[in-house]
Amino acid sequence: MRISVLGSTGSIGRNTLDVIRHLGGRDAFQVVALTGQDNVELLAGQAVEFGAAVAVTANEARLPELRSALAGTGIEAAAGDAALVEAASRPVDWCMAAIVGIAGLAPTLAAARQGARIALANKECLVSAGALFQRAIERAGGLLLPVDSEHSAIFQVIDRAAEAAVERIILTASGGPFRLWPAERMADVTPKVAAAHPNWSMGVKISIDSASLFNKALEMIEAKHLFGASGRTIEVVVHPQSVVHSMVGYSDGSVLAQLGPPDMRTAIGYALTYPARPNLPVERLDFSALARLDFEAPDEGRFPALRLARRAMEAGGLSGAILNGAKEVALGAFIDRRIGFLDIARIVEQVMDEVAPGSDPETIEAVFAADGEARRRADAYAPRR
Repeated sequence: MRISVLGSTGSIGRNTLDVIRHLGGRDAFQVVALTGQDNVELLAGQAVEFGAAVAVTANEARLPELRSALAGTGIEAAAGDAALVEAASRPVDWCMAAIVGIAGLAPTLAAARQGARIALANKECLVSAGALFQRAIERAGGLLLPVDSEHSAIFQVIDRAAEAAVERIILTASGGPFRLWPAERMADVTPKVAAAHPNWSMGVKISIDSASLFNKALEMIEAKHLFGASGRTIEVVVHPQSVVHSMVGYSDGSVLAQLGPPDMRTAIGYALTYPARPNLPVERLDFSALARLDFEAPDEGRFPALRLARRAMEAGGLSGAILNGAKEVALGAFIDRRIGFLDIARIVEQVMDEVAPGSDPETIEAVFAADGEARRRADAYAPRR
């Protein structure tokens, strides 16, 4: 199987290569392209281990370092946005799309247009350009395989032969580190504290999104596009143990759930070998050791991201791109200590009030235009030091 991993040096990318390593490595898979950002030492090591044809860093300033690390290996080194898109355009059977943020949209769209199976770990592709992205998949005859643990869970238990009987899509949320904190206490938290997720090992930005529940807001919009659901049928329930990854409710009163340990390799392995299930070195659930499984309604007063997601789904058009663009800027401002934790949602809502959503995008340029406008407005609300 020919594969590419876009974002191989991040958390999802490293876990993907760990699964590939376990399932035979370069003896079982032909790795075409690996891409990363600033960790060129890791990227080069991955490329050598898996015999990649090309390694690409998004940071053009790091290209000399990458070339030096790959000298004599026969592995092509490249850098920059155009190089990312070119690498993603190379024919493969399966592509892991794990570049974080809107930066992953153009490369992932390029891979989708080749008809590959797309293992989607980038939320922003569907949040910002769901209709556009789905059209590309359909026209090329590819397949979209969700890798977020929640959407993978739904994908595994939804009955495609009885879609009319689906009443509810229930996304579970850990609640993050501030699940029980009052709003006034959250106002003064630092990025380090916000990034300390209680269950999952993820990157800083994703972990802080989890703390604010913006990751769940994006997942709600993703679920709409992935499963053809309306915003009214998508629910969120807080489940602090992260054992039940998500659920689907049916018209006969049944609720089907997918359970497992909080390990991304399960969803990655399922996407890689679908419809088979590989033997993976993940922990097995010991039900006798599970003291309890708790569920509670999210507090949208303390976590307004969920309300903003519903607003975006109802408005349609480019609302997802506007929400996400504003969120990315506000998140960056919080990481830089220019705004407080609670200001993230406040800024996103202000931008959504100001920017008209328009209609569903026909081009990637329309998505980038809405994203850019949202970013400019959000940046104006984040004071400079």
